Amino acid sequence: MLQIQQQALRLCDRVSRREAVRIGGLGALGLSLPQLLNQRDANGATATSSVSQPGVAFGKAKSVILFWLAGGPPQHETWDPKPNAPENIRGPFGPIPTQTPGLFISELMPRTAQLTDRIAVLRGVVSGDNSHSSSGYQMLTGVPHVPLSRENATAKAPNLWPSLGAITRTLRPDRGGLPAAISLPKHIANVGDIVWPGQDAGILGRQYDPWLLTCDPSDENFQIPDLALPTEVPAGRVDRRRDLLGQLDSVSRHLDQQNTVQNFSRRFGQAFDLISGSKAREAFAISQESDATRDRYGRSKFAQSVLLSRRLVEAGVSLVQVNWQQIEGKENNGSWDVHKDFAPSCKDFLCPIMDQSFSALLEDLEERGMLDETLVAWVGEFGHTPKINARAGRDHWGSCFSIALAGGGIRGGVVHGASDQHAAHPVSGRIEPRDIAATIFHCMGYEPETQMVDQSGRPMPITRGHVINEIL
Repeated sequence: MLQIQQQALRLCDRVSRREAVRIGGLGALGLSLPQLLNQRDANGATATSSVSQPGVAFGKAKSVILFWLAGGPPQHETWDPKPNAPENIRGPFGPIPTQTPGLFISELMPRTAQLTDRIAVLRGVVSGDNSHSSSGYQMLTGVPHVPLSRENATAKAPNLWPSLGAITRTLRPDRGGLPAAISLPKHIANVGDIVWPGQDAGILGRQYDPWLLTCDPSDENFQIPDLALPTEVPAGRVDRRRDLLGQLDSVSRHLDQQNTVQNFSRRFGQAFDLISGSKAREAFAISQESDATRDRYGRSKFAQSVLLSRRLVEAGVSLVQVNWQQIEGKENNGSWDVHKDFAPSCKDFLCPIMDQSFSALLEDLEERGMLDETLVAWVGEFGHTPKINARAGRDHWGSCFSIALAGGGIRGGVVHGASDQHAAHPVSGRIEPRDIAATIFHCMGYEPETQMVDQSGRPMPITRGHVINEIL
């Protein structure tokens, strides 16, 4: 029999330390949060984190929302239209004026055009990479993939730099039962579910992985998987198991202070916080939003995930990444990877969903007094070719594309950088992904020189980019 006592550990049946931990597993307690807590590989949970005091930093952003348009939004149909270019470059859509004098963007973004006085547009971004997964790695981490332009790349050495979310988890503590960084509603992957690198903690250790929530907030009966109590587990039973957790914590102090034991205790704490009616559970209760608010964002999976991101930053999450999801039955798999018939895709669903949800997020944050302290980054892994291909589509293009930043210390009504007459290459204001990372962290209060420590104890700066002061 295994006896758990306050003063000493008595393993009467010679139960090993490993068995003691196993007995304390979620399965033994009747709780299961596999998708929410992402059970960690013990071999990967060995890192510690140490962060130096940041230098002079703007530090206005309490939270960041990465509005991630997987597949690569074409610059011509979004922030950088070229009305004077030949037809096979400019495409069928024209520019429209915005709230910013002299700034014209695509006619496919009418709602966003009314908000550009809150937005800084960067038109000279360069990754130098034409493959989804490797250019995506660079945009997600601020570090180029080795080698460049490697499609279907996966997370393996030497490409194990942590994501912006993972770095955030080393900089800021988890609060209120929620981690400092969350990604939803699914990971980003190539066809065949080949998951991109740069979405986890990499060299920092898996305990710093952002939580990945695989979910559909647009579902009428939405709830985070396994967040509610199983029907066979009454509340009183959970209270008794919390007491047992306390005893197991006491036991763990008599065991070797291994990372596996420490992670075990932390994961149990998170699980109990989430199922016991805490503030964390409230953050996911998207049904509490009015129909008018939900309609304002749009009812698609992506749009409702954007709305959920607002609720999560309200609950104290420091960084939320919302990943664009493919739409079944649509051309180009419903993604921004518009190799064929790009015009109908952009006009019929890509830009309308993006424009509505992005503008709704900015307006909602502003109305709630949150925009000044929430940085919203409109990003994708690259842009698309200036020249329209033989299939009436645009192909991958990492040589010049656009992103946009708003709130959280960003100066609105600004255009930084310019592309040439075909939006093929920057002619001024060239920006690399590492500079975007540096600017995001600067707005959060951390200079590029801020130190983190990898699993081997090696200190390194959070980024080697330069802050884009022109947009602050």
